[in-house]
Amino acid sequence: MSATLSSSSLLVGVSNELADAVERAGAGVVTVDARRRHPATGIVWTTDGLIATANHVVERDEEIEIGLPDGRTAEAALIGRDPGSDLAVLRVEASDLTPLDRSEGEPRVGHLALAIGRPGPSGPMASLGAITAIGGPLRFRGGGSLERYVRADVAMLPGFSGGPLVDSAGRLIGLNSSTLGRAGQLTVLAESIDAALATLLQHGRVRRGYLGVGAQGVQLPDALARALDNGQEQGLLIVSVESGGPADAAGLMLGDVILAIDGEAVGQVEQLQERLTGDRVGKSVPVRIARGGEPREIGVTIGERQRQAE
Repeated sequence: MSATLSSSSLLVGVSNELADAVERAGAGVVTVDARRRHPATGIVWTTDGLIATANHVVERDEEIEIGLPDGRTAEAALIGRDPGSDLAVLRVEASDLTPLDRSEGEPRVGHLALAIGRPGPSGPMASLGAITAIGGPLRFRGGGSLERYVRADVAMLPGFSGGPLVDSAGRLIGLNSSTLGRAGQLTVLAESIDAALATLLQHGRVRRGYLGVGAQGVQLPDALARALDNGQEQGLLIVSVESGGPADAAGLMLGDVILAIDGEAVGQVEQLQERLTGDRVGKSVPVRIARGGEPREIGVTIGERQRQAE
C-alpha cells in the first residue's frame, strides 16, 4: 500500500510541476492573429513589446492583432521577416510584458519538453514530449540555415506554430515551427533567434548572398591539387550560369571550378552557401577558380538573394 501511495504522490508531484511550468511559460506567450485561418502563437521576446513568431503564420503585413496573456488585445507592427528560417518579428506598444526565462544548460536528447500554444482567448495550451534529436547545421533552399536545432515529439496542435518549446521548468528552449525541414516540425534555438532578430531590427530582413550559378562538387585533378599545395582535394564545378547574375557579370563560365571564396576553400555546395554571408552582399570579393586546369582569381560582386527565391 505504501509503495502505491508513494508512486501516486510522485505522479501528482510531477503533474503539478508540469502544470506550474505551463503557467509560468504562458505568461510570456501571446496569440498572433495575422492570417485567414485560425490564429497562431508568438513569444514575448522583450519587455518593451517585441514578439517573435513563425513567418508562415504572418500572412498579412498589416492589421495584425496580438492577444496578450492578461486578456488585452493590441495592434502589432511587422518589424521584419525571414522566410528562410521561418521567423517573423512583431512589435506591440507595451512596456509591461514578461519574456520567458531562458533554459539553463544545454538541451539533451531524452529531456522532457513542453510545446506551449495560445491560439485563442481561452488561455495557454500544452503538449508534452521528449527531445528526440539535436542536430545541425541544416541548410534550406534559398540559403537559409540553422547551425543547431532541436526536434521534440511534442504534438503541434493547430495554432501552435510560433510558440515556444520549454523545459520542464517552463524555461525557453526555442521557437516551434511546423514547416521547417523535410520532416516538418523543429525548434529554432533561442540564440539563433537572437542573432536573426538583431539583423531584422536593422534591415527588416536577413540578407543572403548569391552568385547566380549552379554547381556540383568534383574531385580536383592530382596535378591541380598539388599546384594548390593547401590540401584541398575538391572544388565546385559550375554547371549553369544565370544570365545577368553576379557570376555572369564577372565573367565566370561553364566548366570553371570554384576553389575558394574570399580566401575560404569550397568543395561542397553547402560550403558555398556558408561563404555567401549577408555582410558580403554588395561587396566585390575574390573568387578563386580553376579554368583549363590553371588557378586564377576573379573579383565578383556578391548579389542579394531575393525573397521570392527563398
